[in-house]
Amino acid sequence: MQHPPNQEEAVQDKAASDPPKPDRKLGTPTISAALSDGRLVEMVFDPGEARTRFVLWQNGAWRFESAVRTSSGEQLIPYSARNNLVRKEVVLFPTGPQEYGAEKDLVGEIQAFIHRYVDVSPRFERIASYYVLFSWLHDCFAELPYLRLRGDYGSGKTRFLLTVGSLCYKPIFASGATSTSAIFRMLDSFHGTLIIDEGDFRYSDEKSDLIKIFNNGNQKGLPVIKTEMSGTREFNPRAFEVFSPKILASRGSFDDKALESRFLTEESGGRTLRPDIPINLPPIYKEEARALRNKLLLYRFRNHGQARKPFAPLDARIEPRLRQIFMPLMSIVCDDGVRAELGELLWSYHQELRTDRSMEVEGQILEVIRTLLTTSSGPSISIKAVTDRFTRLHGQDYERITPKWIGTIIRKRLHLRTHKSSHGMFVIAPEELQRLPALYEKYGVSPDALSQDGTDDSSAIPVSTE
Repeated sequence: MQHPPNQEEAVQDKAASDPPKPDRKLGTPTISAALSDGRLVEMVFDPGEARTRFVLWQNGAWRFESAVRTSSGEQLIPYSARNNLVRKEVVLFPTGPQEYGAEKDLVGEIQAFIHRYVDVSPRFERIASYYVLFSWLHDCFAELPYLRLRGDYGSGKTRFLLTVGSLCYKPIFASGATSTSAIFRMLDSFHGTLIIDEGDFRYSDEKSDLIKIFNNGNQKGLPVIKTEMSGTREFNPRAFEVFSPKILASRGSFDDKALESRFLTEESGGRTLRPDIPINLPPIYKEEARALRNKLLLYRFRNHGQARKPFAPLDARIEPRLRQIFMPLMSIVCDDGVRAELGELLWSYHQELRTDRSMEVEGQILEVIRTLLTTSSGPSISIKAVTDRFTRLHGQDYERITPKWIGTIIRKRLHLRTHKSSHGMFVIAPEELQRLPALYEKYGVSPDALSQDGTDDSSAIPVSTE
Protein backbone atom coordinates (compact mmCIF):
# COMPACT_ATOMS: atom_id res chain seq x y z
CA MET A 1 0.00 0.00 0.00
CA GLN A 2 1.39 3.43 -0.94
CA HIS A 3 1.42 5.90 1.93
CA PRO A 4 0.62 9.56 1.28
CA PRO A 5 3.61 11.91 1.61
CA ASN A 6 4.05 13.67 4.91
CA GLN A 7 3.92 17.47 5.18
CA GLU A 8 7.68 18.00 4.82
CA GLU A 9 7.86 15.78 1.72
CA ALA A 10 4.93 17.66 0.22
CA VAL A 11 6.72 20.95 0.83
CA GLN A 12 9.90 19.58 -0.76
CA ASP A 13 8.04 18.31 -3.82
CA LYS A 14 6.15 21.54 -4.31
CA ALA A 15 9.38 23.58 -4.17
CA ALA A 16 11.24 21.39 -6.69
CA SER A 17 11.22 23.74 -9.67
CA ASP A 18 14.35 25.69 -10.59
CA PRO A 19 14.02 28.45 -9.67
CA PRO A 20 11.02 27.58 -7.50
CA LYS A 21 7.84 29.58 -7.86
CA PRO A 22 6.11 30.53 -4.64
CA ASP A 23 2.97 28.54 -3.86
CA ARG A 24 1.05 30.51 -1.28
CA LYS A 25 -0.71 27.34 -0.10
CA LEU A 26 2.60 25.90 1.13
CA GLY A 27 4.87 28.91 1.50
CA THR A 28 7.62 30.97 -0.10
CA PRO A 29 10.79 29.07 -1.09
CA THR A 30 13.64 30.70 0.85
CA ILE A 31 17.37 30.19 1.32
CA SER A 32 17.99 32.42 4.33
CA ALA A 33 16.33 35.26 6.21
CA ALA A 34 17.03 37.67 9.05
CA LEU A 35 13.55 38.21 10.49
CA SER A 36 12.36 41.43 12.07
CA ASP A 37 11.92 39.76 15.47
CA GLY A 38 15.62 38.83 15.64
CA ARG A 39 15.32 35.23 14.47
CA LEU A 40 17.76 33.93 11.85
CA VAL A 41 16.77 31.30 9.30
CA GLU A 42 19.30 29.33 7.24
CA MET A 43 18.66 26.49 4.83
CA VAL A 44 20.83 23.38 5.22
CA PHE A 45 21.24 20.43 2.86
CA ASP A 46 22.10 16.84 3.74
CA PRO A 47 23.30 15.11 0.55
CA GLY A 48 23.26 11.69 2.22
CA GLU A 49 19.57 11.95 3.05
CA ALA A 50 18.83 14.15 -0.01
CA ARG A 51 16.92 16.54 2.25
CA THR A 52 16.80 20.28 2.82
CA ARG A 53 15.37 21.99 5.89
CA PHE A 54 15.79 25.11 7.97
CA VAL A 55 17.92 25.84 10.99
CA LEU A 56 16.19 28.44 13.14
CA TRP A 57 18.30 30.51 15.56
CA GLN A 58 16.31 32.09 18.37
CA ASN A 59 17.28 33.32 21.85
CA GLY A 60 20.80 31.85 21.67
CA ALA A 61 19.70 28.35 20.63
CA TRP A 62 19.03 26.57 17.33
CA ARG A 63 16.69 23.87 16.10
CA PHE A 64 15.69 22.27 12.80
CA GLU A 65 12.40 23.30 11.20
CA SER A 66 10.64 22.16 8.02
CA ALA A 67 9.05 25.61 7.65
CA VAL A 68 9.12 28.95 9.45
CA ARG A 69 6.33 31.49 9.79
CA THR A 70 7.24 35.17 9.95
CA SER A 71 5.64 37.70 12.29
CA SER A 72 3.58 38.97 9.34
CA GLY A 73 2.14 35.51 8.77
CA GLU A 74 4.14 34.52 5.69
CA GLN A 75 5.30 30.90 5.68
CA LEU A 76 8.87 30.26 4.52
CA ILE A 77 9.87 26.87 3.10
CA PRO A 78 13.32 25.62 2.01
CA TYR A 79 14.27 25.00 -1.60
CA SER A 80 13.81 21.39 -2.66
CA ALA A 81 16.68 18.93 -2.37
CA ARG A 82 15.95 18.13 -6.01
CA ASN A 83 16.62 21.70 -7.04
CA ASN A 84 19.25 21.48 -9.77
CA LEU A 85 21.57 24.08 -8.22
CA VAL A 86 21.41 22.36 -4.82
CA ARG A 87 21.67 18.78 -6.06
CA LYS A 88 24.62 19.45 -8.40
CA GLU A 89 26.48 21.53 -5.79
CA VAL A 90 26.55 24.73 -7.81
CA VAL A 91 25.68 26.35 -4.48
CA LEU A 92 27.02 24.74 -1.29
CA PHE A 93 25.30 24.60 2.10
CA PRO A 94 26.07 23.28 5.60
CA THR A 95 24.28 20.22 6.94
CA GLY A 96 23.73 21.72 10.40
CA PRO A 97 25.46 23.81 13.08
CA GLN A 98 28.55 22.34 14.75
CA GLU A 99 30.52 23.59 17.77
CA TYR A 100 33.86 25.25 16.95
CA GLY A 101 35.22 26.38 20.33
CA ALA A 102 37.03 29.73 20.39
CA GLU A 103 37.06 32.01 17.36
CA LYS A 104 40.85 31.74 17.05
CA ASP A 105 40.50 27.95 16.85
CA LEU A 106 38.02 28.28 13.99
CA VAL A 107 40.33 30.66 12.13
CA GLY A 108 43.18 28.22 12.67
CA GLU A 109 41.16 25.38 11.16
CA ILE A 110 40.24 27.48 8.14
CA GLN A 111 43.86 28.48 7.57
CA ALA A 112 45.05 24.89 7.97
CA PHE A 113 42.51 23.74 5.37
CA ILE A 114 43.64 26.40 2.90
CA HIS A 115 47.29 25.60 3.57
CA ARG A 116 46.76 21.89 2.84
CA TYR A 117 45.43 22.44 -0.65
CA VAL A 118 46.62 25.87 -1.87
CA ASP A 119 50.04 27.45 -2.24
CA VAL A 120 49.80 31.20 -1.57
CA SER A 121 51.92 33.53 0.52
CA PRO A 122 51.53 33.21 4.32
CA ARG A 123 50.09 36.74 4.48
CA PHE A 124 47.44 36.08 1.85
CA GLU A 125 46.66 32.73 3.47
CA ARG A 126 45.78 34.55 6.69
CA ILE A 127 43.83 37.25 4.87
CA ALA A 128 41.86 34.62 2.93
CA SER A 129 41.03 32.84 6.20
CA TYR A 130 39.49 35.98 7.65
CA TYR A 131 37.74 36.72 4.36
CA VAL A 132 35.98 33.35 4.71
CA LEU A 133 34.91 34.37 8.21
CA PHE A 134 33.81 37.77 6.94
CA SER A 135 31.64 36.26 4.19
CA TRP A 136 29.39 34.69 6.85
CA LEU A 137 28.72 38.13 8.36
CA HIS A 138 28.91 40.30 5.24
CA ASP A 139 25.24 41.31 5.40
CA CYS A 140 25.96 43.13 8.68
CA PHE A 141 27.90 45.74 6.71
CA ALA A 142 27.07 48.30 4.03
CA GLU A 143 30.30 47.80 2.04
CA LEU A 144 32.71 44.95 1.44
CA PRO A 145 35.95 44.15 -0.42
CA TYR A 146 36.57 41.36 -2.94
CA LEU A 147 39.28 38.70 -2.92
CA ARG A 148 41.38 37.94 -6.02
CA LEU A 149 44.20 35.67 -7.16
CA ARG A 150 45.88 37.04 -10.28
CA GLY A 151 48.19 35.05 -12.52
CA ASP A 152 48.57 33.13 -15.77
CA TYR A 153 47.45 29.61 -16.65
CA GLY A 154 48.74 26.85 -14.37
CA SER A 155 49.38 29.15 -11.39
CA GLY A 156 46.83 27.55 -9.06
CA LYS A 157 43.94 29.97 -9.54
CA THR A 158 41.25 27.31 -9.97
CA ARG A 159 42.46 25.36 -6.92
CA PHE A 160 42.30 28.58 -4.93
CA LEU A 161 38.71 29.22 -6.03
CA LEU A 162 37.60 25.68 -5.17
CA THR A 163 39.33 25.56 -1.79
CA VAL A 164 38.60 29.00 -0.36
CA GLY A 165 35.23 29.21 -2.09
CA SER A 166 33.98 25.95 -0.58
CA LEU A 167 34.21 27.49 2.92
CA CYS A 168 32.42 30.75 2.19
CA TYR A 169 28.82 31.66 2.91
CA LYS A 170 26.51 30.04 0.31
CA PRO A 171 29.25 29.89 -2.37
CA ILE A 172 27.97 30.15 -5.96
CA PHE A 173 30.43 28.55 -8.39
CA ALA A 174 30.24 30.16 -11.83
CA SER A 175 32.52 29.23 -14.73
CA GLY A 176 32.83 30.48 -18.29
CA ALA A 177 29.98 28.17 -19.24
CA THR A 178 27.63 30.14 -16.97
CA SER A 179 25.63 32.90 -18.61
CA THR A 180 25.68 36.27 -16.89
CA SER A 181 21.88 36.15 -16.90
CA ALA A 182 22.06 33.09 -14.65
CA ILE A 183 24.63 34.80 -12.41
CA PHE A 184 22.33 37.81 -11.93
CA ARG A 185 19.47 35.52 -10.93
CA MET A 186 21.52 33.31 -8.62
CA LEU A 187 22.93 36.32 -6.75
CA ASP A 188 19.48 37.87 -6.48
CA SER A 189 17.94 34.63 -5.14
CA PHE A 190 20.75 33.16 -3.00
CA HIS A 191 22.69 36.28 -1.85
CA GLY A 192 25.77 34.08 -1.59
CA THR A 193 29.48 34.42 -2.29
CA LEU A 194 30.21 34.55 -6.02
CA ILE A 195 33.17 32.34 -6.99
CA ILE A 196 34.20 33.13 -10.55
CA ASP A 197 37.09 32.86 -12.99
CA GLU A 198 37.12 36.17 -14.84
CA GLY A 199 39.59 34.70 -17.32
CA ASP A 200 36.84 32.46 -18.68
CA PHE A 201 34.96 35.58 -19.78
CA ARG A 202 38.00 37.51 -20.97
CA TYR A 203 37.09 37.61 -24.64
CA SER A 204 33.33 37.45 -24.17
CA ASP A 205 30.78 40.20 -24.67
CA GLU A 206 29.35 39.12 -21.33
CA LYS A 207 32.37 40.53 -19.53
CA SER A 208 30.67 43.94 -19.53
CA ASP A 209 27.83 42.47 -17.46
CA LEU A 210 30.36 41.08 -14.99
CA ILE A 211 31.82 44.57 -14.62
CA LYS A 212 28.33 45.79 -13.64
CA ILE A 213 28.15 43.07 -10.99
CA PHE A 214 31.57 44.02 -9.59
CA ASN A 215 30.86 47.76 -9.71
CA ASN A 216 27.51 47.50 -7.93
CA GLY A 217 28.11 44.43 -5.81
CA ASN A 218 30.33 45.82 -3.06
CA GLN A 219 27.80 48.25 -1.60
CA LYS A 220 24.25 47.75 -0.37
CA GLY A 221 21.46 49.56 -2.14
CA LEU A 222 22.99 49.50 -5.65
CA PRO A 223 21.07 46.83 -7.58
CA VAL A 224 21.62 46.30 -11.29
CA ILE A 225 18.52 47.23 -13.30
CA LYS A 226 17.83 45.01 -16.30
CA THR A 227 14.84 44.98 -18.60
CA GLU A 228 12.86 41.78 -18.97
CA MET A 229 9.80 40.99 -21.03
CA SER A 230 6.61 39.99 -19.23
CA GLY A 231 4.23 37.27 -20.32
CA THR A 232 2.22 39.90 -22.17
CA ARG A 233 5.37 41.00 -24.05
CA GLU A 234 5.63 44.25 -22.11
CA PHE A 235 9.06 45.49 -21.08
CA ASN A 236 9.40 45.21 -17.32
CA PRO A 237 12.54 46.67 -15.66
CA ARG A 238 13.72 44.51 -12.77
CA ALA A 239 16.26 45.22 -10.01
CA PHE A 240 18.77 42.45 -9.32
CA GLU A 241 20.45 42.58 -5.91
CA VAL A 242 24.15 41.74 -6.46
CA PHE A 243 25.62 42.79 -3.10
CA SER A 244 27.72 39.86 -1.87
CA PRO A 245 31.32 38.75 -1.25
CA LYS A 246 33.15 37.75 -4.43
CA ILE A 247 36.28 35.70 -5.04
CA LEU A 248 37.87 36.16 -8.44
CA ALA A 249 40.65 34.52 -10.43
CA SER A 250 42.01 36.63 -13.27
CA ARG A 251 45.00 37.01 -15.55
CA GLY A 252 45.08 40.80 -15.60
CA SER A 253 43.79 43.99 -14.04
CA PHE A 254 40.73 46.11 -14.68
CA ASP A 255 41.14 49.42 -16.49
CA ASP A 256 38.91 51.13 -13.94
CA LYS A 257 41.11 52.13 -10.99
CA ALA A 258 38.09 52.53 -8.73
CA LEU A 259 37.12 48.90 -9.41
CA GLU A 260 40.71 47.75 -8.89
CA SER A 261 40.72 49.34 -5.43
CA ARG A 262 37.96 46.95 -4.29
CA PHE A 263 40.16 43.85 -4.55
CA LEU A 264 42.51 42.23 -2.05
CA THR A 265 44.93 40.73 -4.55
CA GLU A 266 47.64 38.08 -4.51
CA GLU A 267 49.97 37.59 -7.49
CA SER A 268 50.35 33.87 -8.21
CA GLY A 269 52.84 31.76 -10.14
CA GLY A 270 56.00 33.49 -8.95
CA ARG A 271 57.47 30.52 -7.09
CA THR A 272 57.80 26.74 -7.19
CA LEU A 273 54.77 24.79 -5.97
CA ARG A 274 55.15 23.44 -2.45
CA PRO A 275 55.88 19.68 -2.62
CA ASP A 276 53.19 18.83 -0.06
CA ILE A 277 50.36 20.30 -2.17
CA PRO A 278 48.33 17.41 -3.70
CA ILE A 279 48.04 17.50 -7.48
CA ASN A 280 44.41 16.34 -7.22
CA LEU A 281 41.97 17.14 -4.45
CA PRO A 282 41.34 13.98 -2.35
CA PRO A 283 37.78 12.70 -1.71
CA ILE A 284 38.00 13.75 1.95
CA TYR A 285 38.33 17.38 0.86
CA LYS A 286 34.55 17.78 0.47
CA GLU A 287 33.86 16.32 3.91
CA GLU A 288 36.42 18.63 5.51
CA ALA A 289 34.88 21.65 3.79
CA ARG A 290 31.36 20.62 4.84
CA ALA A 291 32.44 20.24 8.46
CA LEU A 292 33.94 23.73 8.41
CA ARG A 293 30.79 25.18 6.84
CA ASN A 294 28.83 23.64 9.73
CA LYS A 295 31.07 25.39 12.25
CA LEU A 296 30.87 28.63 10.31
CA LEU A 297 27.09 28.42 10.38
CA LEU A 298 27.16 28.43 14.19
CA TYR A 299 29.68 31.28 14.05
CA ARG A 300 27.19 33.26 11.95
CA PHE A 301 24.38 32.62 14.40
CA ARG A 302 26.46 33.73 17.38
CA ASN A 303 27.95 36.83 15.78
CA HIS A 304 25.33 38.15 13.36
CA GLY A 305 24.40 41.71 14.23
CA GLN A 306 27.33 42.00 16.65
CA ALA A 307 30.09 42.93 14.20
CA ARG A 308 32.94 44.67 15.96
CA LYS A 309 34.38 48.06 15.11
CA PRO A 310 38.07 48.49 14.20
CA PHE A 311 40.29 48.67 17.26
CA ALA A 312 41.79 51.92 15.97
CA PRO A 313 40.81 54.34 13.19
CA LEU A 314 42.52 53.79 9.86
CA ASP A 315 45.20 56.24 8.72
CA ALA A 316 43.40 59.41 7.61
CA ARG A 317 45.94 59.91 4.81
CA ILE A 318 44.67 56.79 3.03
CA GLU A 319 42.12 57.21 0.23
CA PRO A 320 38.58 57.39 1.68
CA ARG A 321 37.37 54.73 -0.78
CA LEU A 322 40.08 52.31 0.37
CA ARG A 323 39.29 52.94 4.04
CA GLN A 324 35.59 52.44 3.35
CA ILE A 325 36.20 49.07 1.67
CA PHE A 326 38.80 47.71 4.11
CA MET A 327 37.11 48.75 7.35
CA PRO A 328 34.38 46.02 7.39
CA LEU A 329 36.94 43.22 6.99
CA MET A 330 39.31 44.71 9.55
CA SER A 331 36.48 45.04 12.05
CA ILE A 332 36.13 41.26 12.42
CA VAL A 333 39.87 40.52 12.65
CA CYS A 334 40.88 39.88 16.25
CA ASP A 335 44.51 38.97 15.50
CA ASP A 336 46.81 42.01 15.85
CA GLY A 337 49.33 40.51 13.41
CA VAL A 338 46.73 40.04 10.68
CA ARG A 339 45.38 43.54 11.32
CA ALA A 340 48.91 44.90 10.85
CA GLU A 341 49.28 42.92 7.61
CA LEU A 342 45.97 44.29 6.34
CA GLY A 343 47.14 47.77 7.27
CA GLU A 344 50.37 47.28 5.31
CA LEU A 345 48.42 45.98 2.33
CA LEU A 346 46.04 48.93 2.54
CA TRP A 347 48.93 51.39 2.58
CA SER A 348 50.60 49.69 -0.41
CA TYR A 349 47.32 49.96 -2.37
CA HIS A 350 47.14 53.64 -1.45
CA GLN A 351 50.69 54.24 -2.64
CA GLU A 352 50.09 52.31 -5.86
CA LEU A 353 46.97 54.35 -6.56
CA ARG A 354 48.85 57.60 -6.02
CA THR A 355 51.69 56.45 -8.28
CA ASP A 356 49.26 55.55 -11.05
CA ARG A 357 47.58 58.92 -10.76
CA SER A 358 50.89 60.76 -10.86
CA MET A 359 51.56 59.20 -14.28
CA GLU A 360 48.20 60.38 -15.66
CA VAL A 361 47.89 63.73 -17.43
CA GLU A 362 46.25 65.31 -14.36
CA GLY A 363 49.25 64.40 -12.21
CA GLN A 364 51.66 65.68 -14.84
CA ILE A 365 49.83 69.01 -15.04
CA LEU A 366 49.91 69.31 -11.25
CA GLU A 367 53.68 68.72 -11.36
CA VAL A 368 53.97 71.67 -13.75
CA ILE A 369 51.70 73.91 -11.65
CA ARG A 370 53.68 73.07 -8.52
CA THR A 371 56.98 73.98 -10.20
CA LEU A 372 55.61 77.26 -11.57
CA LEU A 373 54.31 78.23 -8.13
CA THR A 374 57.71 77.43 -6.61
CA THR A 375 59.69 79.48 -9.13
CA SER A 376 57.31 82.40 -9.71
CA SER A 377 56.65 85.43 -7.56
CA GLY A 378 53.43 86.36 -9.35
CA PRO A 379 49.98 86.12 -7.73
CA SER A 380 48.58 83.62 -10.27
CA ILE A 381 49.56 81.03 -12.90
CA SER A 382 48.51 81.41 -16.52
CA ILE A 383 47.24 78.52 -18.64
CA LYS A 384 49.78 79.50 -21.29
CA ALA A 385 52.67 79.10 -18.83
CA VAL A 386 51.36 75.67 -17.84
CA THR A 387 51.01 74.70 -21.52
CA ASP A 388 54.55 75.85 -22.40
CA ARG A 389 56.21 73.89 -19.60
CA PHE A 390 53.98 70.82 -20.10
CA THR A 391 54.92 70.79 -23.82
CA ARG A 392 58.62 70.88 -22.97
CA LEU A 393 58.37 68.00 -20.53
CA HIS A 394 55.76 65.76 -22.20
CA GLY A 395 55.42 66.97 -25.78
CA GLN A 396 56.74 63.67 -27.17
CA ASP A 397 53.99 61.72 -25.36
CA TYR A 398 50.97 63.58 -26.77
CA GLU A 399 49.88 64.20 -30.32
CA ARG A 400 48.77 67.81 -29.87
CA ILE A 401 49.01 70.05 -26.83
CA THR A 402 47.11 73.34 -26.79
CA PRO A 403 46.17 75.85 -24.08
CA LYS A 404 42.52 74.96 -24.64
CA TRP A 405 43.18 71.25 -23.94
CA ILE A 406 45.25 72.04 -20.86
CA GLY A 407 42.61 74.47 -19.59
CA THR A 408 39.86 71.90 -20.07
CA ILE A 409 41.73 69.31 -17.95
CA ILE A 410 42.38 71.88 -15.24
CA ARG A 411 38.70 72.85 -15.11
CA LYS A 412 36.91 69.56 -15.80
CA ARG A 413 39.20 66.97 -14.18
CA LEU A 414 41.07 68.88 -11.49
CA HIS A 415 38.04 71.11 -10.85
CA LEU A 416 40.13 74.27 -10.53
CA ARG A 417 38.34 77.42 -11.69
CA THR A 418 40.00 79.70 -14.25
CA HIS A 419 39.15 83.23 -15.39
CA LYS A 420 40.40 85.82 -17.86
CA SER A 421 42.76 88.36 -16.32
CA SER A 422 42.91 92.08 -17.05
CA HIS A 423 45.66 91.32 -19.59
CA GLY A 424 43.37 88.98 -21.55
CA MET A 425 45.10 85.77 -20.39
CA PHE A 426 43.36 82.83 -18.75
CA VAL A 427 44.76 82.12 -15.31
CA ILE A 428 44.01 79.76 -12.44
CA ALA A 429 41.92 81.71 -9.97
CA PRO A 430 44.13 82.73 -7.01
CA GLU A 431 41.58 81.48 -4.47
CA GLU A 432 41.83 78.01 -6.02
CA LEU A 433 45.50 77.65 -5.07
CA GLN A 434 44.58 76.68 -1.50
CA ARG A 435 43.08 73.45 -2.90
CA LEU A 436 46.37 72.36 -4.43
CA PRO A 437 47.87 70.56 -1.37
CA ALA A 438 44.93 68.13 -1.31
CA LEU A 439 45.34 67.52 -5.05
CA TYR A 440 49.09 66.99 -4.61
CA GLU A 441 48.35 64.33 -2.01
CA LYS A 442 45.70 62.64 -4.15
CA TYR A 443 47.91 62.45 -7.23
CA GLY A 444 51.17 61.63 -5.48
CA VAL A 445 52.83 64.95 -6.32
CA SER A 446 55.46 66.11 -3.85
CA PRO A 447 54.83 69.71 -2.79
CA ASP A 448 58.55 70.34 -2.19
CA ALA A 449 60.35 69.28 -5.36
CA LEU A 450 60.96 71.95 -7.99
CA SER A 451 60.55 69.99 -11.20
CA GLN A 452 59.86 66.51 -12.50
CA ASP A 453 63.56 65.61 -12.51
CA GLY A 454 64.24 67.26 -9.14
CA THR A 455 66.07 70.33 -10.52
CA ASP A 456 65.16 73.97 -10.85
CA ASP A 457 64.75 74.60 -14.58
CA SER A 458 62.73 77.78 -14.28
CA SER A 459 65.11 79.64 -16.59
CA ALA A 460 64.44 77.26 -19.48
CA ILE A 461 60.97 78.69 -20.29
CA PRO A 462 59.57 82.11 -19.50
CA VAL A 463 56.81 81.95 -16.92
CA SER A 464 53.69 83.93 -17.82
CA THR A 465 52.09 85.12 -14.61
CA GLU A 466 49.86 87.92 -13.55
